[in-house]
Amino acid sequence: MTNNTTSPANTFTLGNDLTVNRMGYGAMRITGDGIWGPPRDHAEAIRVLRRAVELGINFIDTADSYGPNVSEELIAEALHPYPAGLVIGTKGGLLRTGPNQWPIDASPKHLREALEGSLKRLKLEQIDLYQLHRIDPNVPFEQTLEFLQQARQQGKIKHIGLSEVTVEQIQQAQQAVPVVSVQNMYSVDNRKWEAELTYCEQNGLAFIPWYPLAGGNQEALSKLAEIGQRHEASPQQVALAWLLHRSPNILLIPGTSKVKHLEENVQAAAIQLSAEDMAALDKLGDA
Repeated sequence: MTNNTTSPANTFTLGNDLTVNRMGYGAMRITGDGIWGPPRDHAEAIRVLRRAVELGINFIDTADSYGPNVSEELIAEALHPYPAGLVIGTKGGLLRTGPNQWPIDASPKHLREALEGSLKRLKLEQIDLYQLHRIDPNVPFEQTLEFLQQARQQGKIKHIGLSEVTVEQIQQAQQAVPVVSVQNMYSVDNRKWEAELTYCEQNGLAFIPWYPLAGGNQEALSKLAEIGQRHEASPQQVALAWLLHRSPNILLIPGTSKVKHLEENVQAAAIQLSAEDMAALDKLGDA
């Protein structure tokens, strides 16, 4: 029987100069319930961050709104001074008014405060990847982009990314600033942003899926479990492996507050899915 498994590329280069392993870490979950306040287990949160680096993760995604401020503070506490090659991406553009509450504010005034706060908390002079958390419907997009370009020219931002944006919005942004990444919700059973992934592939942008696991979709979970049995892997590990196989432009940032779960996520990068596995999983997005 022919072995038709495939091994996806391990790395991706952001903006032609920051090469990162495609299995990264999302630092949203090291905060309290509702992404609000400090974690229940501060020591475990620190262990997670340090273990991530030990496991070879060199791309960490966070935001000033996670906590708020808590995630960035923990990253600096655990990892500063940062090891060579560690890329930290953070985001600005959301306010926090309580647990699970995320009002948008992408005005230059707020973004200036958010960026300065992130630089201070992360103990950095420059953010490797600064991502606009959301386009603000109450602020002209041109004003937001003008601020991001000014901050980049001032050396406070190395690269600019966007989140939850359409192809048209990416193109509009590219007329004003160089864009290197797009962070949209995407998973084996949620392909709403398929056109945006294709655009990223065609234009050399990283595509960073958030909420990368099938969320309660029983058909998807059943198929993931079936394929997982063949690979001695969990459904969650197969969902992550599918994303790595799906496109070489995808950077993964699964989040967790537990070292054990972190290690399981990282192991997903070693899963080699067959063409038949991929075809079965690809069908889950047809609905």
